[in-house]
Amino acid sequence: MTLRCLFTIVVLLAGCGPKKNEVNSTTEMKTPRPGMVWIPGGEFTMGTDEPEAYEAERPAHQVKVDGFWMDATEVTNEQFKQFADATGYITTAEKKPEWEQLQKQLPPGTNRPPEENLIPGSLVFTPPDYAVSLEDYTRWWSFRPGANWRQPEGPGSTLEKKWNHPVVHVSFDDALAYCAWAGRRLPTEAEWEFASRGGRENERYSWGTEYRPQGKFMANTFQGVFPGANEGEDGFKGSSPVKTFPPNGYGLYDIIGNAWEWTADYFDATYYKELSRSRLTVNPMGSTKSYDPREPFAEKRVTRGGSFLCATDYCVNFRPSARQGTAFDSGSSNVGFRCVVSDTGR
Repeated sequence: MTLRCLFTIVVLLAGCGPKKNEVNSTTEMKTPRPGMVWIPGGEFTMGTDEPEAYEAERPAHQVKVDGFWMDATEVTNEQFKQFADATGYITTAEKKPEWEQLQKQLPPGTNRPPEENLIPGSLVFTPPDYAVSLEDYTRWWSFRPGANWRQPEGPGSTLEKKWNHPVVHVSFDDALAYCAWAGRRLPTEAEWEFASRGGRENERYSWGTEYRPQGKFMANTFQGVFPGANEGEDGFKGSSPVKTFPPNGYGLYDIIGNAWEWTADYFDATYYKELSRSRLTVNPMGSTKSYDPREPFAEKRVTRGGSFLCATDYCVNFRPSARQGTAFDSGSSNVGFRCVVSDTGR
């Protein structure tokens, strides 16, 4: 979804897995990096051919990635605060939108909104108390002036008791800025999927074949009827503290659920078809273009892992192969990130 596009609509209406024998084979040879885990790299089947998957996940194809380090958890509010305090960084959601940039992601001829409607803010999940069509995400997402990572629900809200939750309301540019400050980078989506699989080969979930093995919740997702009836059976109706749920085979927490995670790659709905023409692609860096037929003018990057809003009856994205495109300048209640470092450095 495109935050800026949804914002414009509102204001215009208002005012105008790897090979198993390779897993952890070199872990003991690496000097530990605090807060990170070693992902050994290897060859794996990326994407899926399962009929229930979304079109952008198909076809499955063979990929090989080199080893790298990855944050054990999503970047937390406390960690992002350290960055913001040290640098004075102002996130996208805290800045007034620039019409010249916004216009590039909208259909030609879109009228400029009134200047007073170009205000800082972000998308906040606002579940309706009545039945809605699942085809219209504007029924549960609203642009809220003043919402940002510091005030996740809008003016008056705080991060009290949420310092160890994943930071959200951060754009792609915000994630890049944090990574640069930390001496790290965003993962490619190939690296992300390899890591998410945790050493398991061709299994539907990061932890195995069952969504809830022996009835146990393995990730922070949505239980109930989406979007208005979240039963919170896993203990949470929003984000959860990092490390609440079990890690995957590589020691990564919340690699599925909790918050969507930015990757470095452009989102191109046709990219996998290109990769499938080769027997093996080594360290793919993603498409050279952004393409989403549903929003052809938006510049999108790949986000991965699903979030606390993914449900069995909607957005079944709590799987390693699941991928979606998110506008680079968008932030919302359920998008965050984690960083990686190559074996040779950044």
